[in-house]
Parts: sequence; structure tokens; C-alpha cells
Amino acid sequence: MTEIFEELRAALWSVWHRRWLAIATAWGVCLLGWLVIALVPNAYESKARVYVDVQDVLSRQLGIAGDGKEEIMRVRQTLSSAKNLEKVIRATRLGEGLEGRGAYDAAIAELEKKVKVTSEQDNLFEITAEVGRRNFSDAENAVLARDVVQKLLDILREEHIVGNRAGISSAIGDLDRQLEERKRELEQAEQRRLTFEAQYPDLVGGSESLSSKVQQARADLRNVDADLAAAESALAAISGQLSSTPRTLAGGKDAVGPRAALMQAQTQLAELRARGLTDNHPDVISTARQVQLLTKQAATAGEDAGGTPNPAWASLVAIKSERQATVEALQARRAALQSNFAALMASQASEPTVAAEANRISRDYDVLRQNYEKLLQDREALRTRGEVEDKASQFRFDIIQQPTVPQKPAAPNRPLLLFGVLVVGLGAGVASALGMAQLRGGFATQQRLERAFDLPVIGSISLTMSDAARANEQRRLKQFAGACAALAAMFVILLAIELVAISTVA
Repeated sequence: MTEIFEELRAALWSVWHRRWLAIATAWGVCLLGWLVIALVPNAYESKARVYVDVQDVLSRQLGIAGDGKEEIMRVRQTLSSAKNLEKVIRATRLGEGLEGRGAYDAAIAELEKKVKVTSEQDNLFEITAEVGRRNFSDAENAVLARDVVQKLLDILREEHIVGNRAGISSAIGDLDRQLEERKRELEQAEQRRLTFEAQYPDLVGGSESLSSKVQQARADLRNVDADLAAAESALAAISGQLSSTPRTLAGGKDAVGPRAALMQAQTQLAELRARGLTDNHPDVISTARQVQLLTKQAATAGEDAGGTPNPAWASLVAIKSERQATVEALQARRAALQSNFAALMASQASEPTVAAEANRISRDYDVLRQNYEKLLQDREALRTRGEVEDKASQFRFDIIQQPTVPQKPAAPNRPLLLFGVLVVGLGAGVASALGMAQLRGGFATQQRLERAFDLPVIGSISLTMSDAARANEQRRLKQFAGACAALAAMFVILLAIELVAISTVA
């Protein structure tokens, strides 16, 4: 701790001993720094705040509303692009005196650093432009900053309202051309499919459709076999019952004979045909057979035949005839299904190449049809979106803060820079004094002398000044204090000038 205190005393003595060098250095650095600050032009900043409505009610109802964050990002990226900044330069005084591509590129690069588009909320962002040209006055820079922001707003309206309509119209035109191409391809695929189906009707739909047909035919055949077995069992049962039932009943001659039964059956057949039933109807077929049977009986049996005809036997004969017809119909259907099943199996086994071709044709047709329908839906959605934006585009961008002419400069912060230069100047003065002390040599205290020579110091002699020397020293102190006070006064005057200039309307 003692060593640190001694070093501090030595440093203060060195600075004080060379105080004129320190104050002269401070004056030089401060004057130079303040002159540089005075040459820096004022930069004026203008801003505007824009609300982007990306979730309008009609768009949400139609399902075409976009993502708000993506919309804001698109606005930020396109608004500060080089293309738009070049439009700003050409439309404002920033483009005065610029000739050649290189000059414009340099101006665009400089303006890109001064223009900022920042998001404050999800759909609220701020456009800020800072302008400070040396060849313009403060008033001109302030107006130019406002003009830059206003031009950016104009570009925003132009690019994102009118530009959206043009983009949607171009996209619809591209979709129309794609739809025409897909339509021709779809018609060609449909023609190939129709030609193939006409040549191979069993393979309509490809091998998958053929397999489905085979499975369906197998299932139908199983069902018919089951129905046929049930019908044959029922026929066998009625045949057994008929064999055990007598034709006539014991007794005298009855008024109801074969001829009467024949007449009754013929009457029943006439009633069935009168109802509109065809000859292929099971009831008509059964009744007709009953008429044929009774006709034969009436021809062979005389009027005086013994016994009374058994009505149960006649009823059983009719039932048997009906069940016999059902069995024959099921047998015919079974034969047809077997033939169809055999043909399908033959097609599946003998024509694998044709089946593969059927698969390819069907697959190509389905893909082309799905693509065509998807493009058609996209075109209608784009057309609907364009109509919605045409009617509601004025609500998509709402400027909630118009750009104004700034009244005070945004940069540089001159009071802070003046104070910083003063601090740097004083530091430079102290550093110069310490550096000179190190170069010139000398010992400020007895302890430093002892450490330097590693010898004991017996004593020190105090400086004794005469009255004339003391008066001269006091005069020099006053001059030094005046120099310090003048530096401080210069800082205060410059600070007051800057504060007054800031408070003055541009």
C-alpha cells in the first residue's frame, strides 16, 4: 500500500512539475477534436409507423389469409431492397449530381445503412430514415429525411397493393397455360384408356380391378352353391312327402274331379297373367305345369273313376314344380358364374403383360386427373384472392404516423462529444507529462532514489526560494490557472452554442 501511495505521489509530482506541457497538450487535443466535431454535419431522422392488416375477415372466411409474420418479413425485406432504394434516390435530392452506375451503387450502399424497417409488434412496423449530407443545410437535410420516408411509403403502396394484383394475374395466366397442357395430356390418356377397355373389357381398371372381379365371382359362386344346395334339399323333402301322399281319397264319387281341378288351375293361370306376370315368372311356370299335369290326368281318368281326388296331393305337386324350377334356375346361374369365373382366371393367368399395361394406363390417368383438379382448385383460389384484394386492399396498409420534418438533429450528440474530447484532451496532457518524466529521468522521492542505487540516503535539502522567485512562481501559477479556466470556459461556450442550436427549429 505504501509503495502504491509513493508511486501516486511521484506521478502527481511529475505531472505538476511539467504542468505547462500537460495544459498545452490538452489545449491542442481539445481544439483539434472540437474542430473535427464542428465539421461533422447534423443528421436528421424522420419516421413513419405502418399497420399491416394481414388477417382481414373476408380472407379468413375464404381460407386464403396468409401468415402475419411472413407478410411482415416480406415487407421488411422488399422495402429496403436495392431496387427500391434506387427509386428513392432518383425521386429525391439524393440523386442530384450522380452519374454512372458506380455513383448510384455507392449512394444505395450509403442509404441502406441509414434506412431501417423495424417491427414493433406482430403487424406494426416502423420506417426510419436518417439523412446528413455535407452539401446540404440543416433545413434541407430535415426535409430530405421526410421525403425519403414518404417515398418509401409510396413504394409500399405501389409494390404491395398494385404489385400483388399484377403478381396474382401473372400467376393465374401461368396456371391457365399449365391447365391447357394438363387437359391435352388428360384427353390423350383418356383416349388410350377407352381404346384399351374396348379391346380388353375384362381388364378395365387394371389387374387390381381384375382381382376384385375374380374375388367377387368366387364369392357369387359360393353363394349360388349354397342356395342350390338348399333348393335341392327342399326339393328332395317335397318329393319324399309327395311320394307318401295318395292321389285320391277313399269314398264315393265327388263333384270335384280332374276336369274341375283342371278348370280351377286354368282359372288361376289366367288370373296370374292378367296381373301382368310373364311366362318366366316362377308362379306362372308352376301353375302352367300344374295345368299340364291336370290335363293329362283329366285325359286318362274317366268321369266314373273311383275315389275322390286328394287336394293335398295336388298342392304338393304344385310346390314340387315350383321348387324344381328354382333348382333349375340356380343351376343355370351356377353354370354362368362358373363360365365367367373360368374366363377371369384365364385372363389373369394368360395375360400378365396386358394386365400390367392396364395398371399403367389406369395409374397414369388417375395421376393426370388429380393434377388437373389440383391446378384447377389453385387457379380458382388465386382468382378469388385477387378479387378479395382488389376490394379490400385499401385496408391492408394503414399509416398510423405520417412522416414529418424533424425539428432537431438525431446525430451526432455534440454535447457528449464535446465533453468526451475534453476528457481525452486532459488525459492526453497527463500522459504527455508522465511520458516526458520517464524520458528525462529524475527521482521524485527519497525512497525511489534508495531503490534505484540500493544505497542509503542520508538526507534531503528543501528548496529555498527568494522573494522574487516566489513572486514569479505565483505569477506562473496564476497563468496556469488562467489557462485551465480558459479551457473550461471554451468547453462551456461551445456546449452552450450546441444547446442553443439544438433548441432552434431547423
